[in-house]
Amino acid sequence: MSPVLSEQALTQAEDAPFSSRFAERFLSRSGISLKPAYYKHILAELPDVGFFEIHAENYLSKGGPARHYLPLIRQHYPMTIHGVGLSIGGEHPIDTQHLDRVARLVDEVEPEVFSEHLAWSSHDNAFLNDLLPVAYDEATLRRVCEHIDQIQARLKRQVLIENPSTYFEFNRSEMSEIAFLTEMSKRTGCGLLLDINNVEVSCFNHGQNPYHYMDAFPVRAVGQMHLAGHTTDSNLVVPLKIDSHDEPVSQDVWSLYQYTLALTGDCPTLIERDGNLPPMSILLEEANMANRIRESIPPLEMRREHVI
Repeated sequence: MSPVLSEQALTQAEDAPFSSRFAERFLSRSGISLKPAYYKHILAELPDVGFFEIHAENYLSKGGPARHYLPLIRQHYPMTIHGVGLSIGGEHPIDTQHLDRVARLVDEVEPEVFSEHLAWSSHDNAFLNDLLPVAYDEATLRRVCEHIDQIQARLKRQVLIENPSTYFEFNRSEMSEIAFLTEMSKRTGCGLLLDINNVEVSCFNHGQNPYHYMDAFPVRAVGQMHLAGHTTDSNLVVPLKIDSHDEPVSQDVWSLYQYTLALTGDCPTLIERDGNLPPMSILLEEANMANRIRESIPPLEMRREHVI
């Protein structure tokens, strides 16, 4: 059986607003992805987990099971919202109707963090149901920054932008991914969601050293981390790691995570799982593994900047 919250902790939580009762828990305890297969188990057992993360686009409808269970679970846990459909890297303007729907969800849930991807997923009126890479050039940087400014203004909060997993590089790129992310954060004031698995996947695919990547990363802008599993496609001429989110977190990702925390200091962390879902107890074990690693990292003399 999953560990449960104490009766005293539940009573205290029910008497406090979201912002005060959940902030410390979100900052100190690792979370897991919220999936429909876990809804009833969560409400029945109230497992002792730091927070849950939802994909915004799964909760924009006005009815259905997801909308029914969301407020019930939110009463007991901090939440973060991870957007997958705003297409901030797209060449066309942000879909304002979609942004308005996301904004209403953010107002309702009051998440600790709202994040999106450095990617594009729509073109004209077509939604491609994928997160596609961008070129790292000045024109793309200006466009991405304009979109981030628009999103932050509409949501009335800072957003975190996730580093991508990539499988090829554009010849037209004028700067490194690190330089792009650094300048993007500087120009817009956005924070960064550092996906450790994405770093492992991309560096493997491009023949780069993930530890050198982390050494150069703008860690003072990091407000959250993601850990996930990947698969390896060995049937190609050049093997690729695939950011599949359907396997346990691998040892190479755990090792890179521990190394990164020594650079950033402690950071809210999510175990991200989207496919081949195991019993929730497996994800809770991974969240507790992340907690143990976080607790083992000595405090930094100079803490990273607080991300609002």
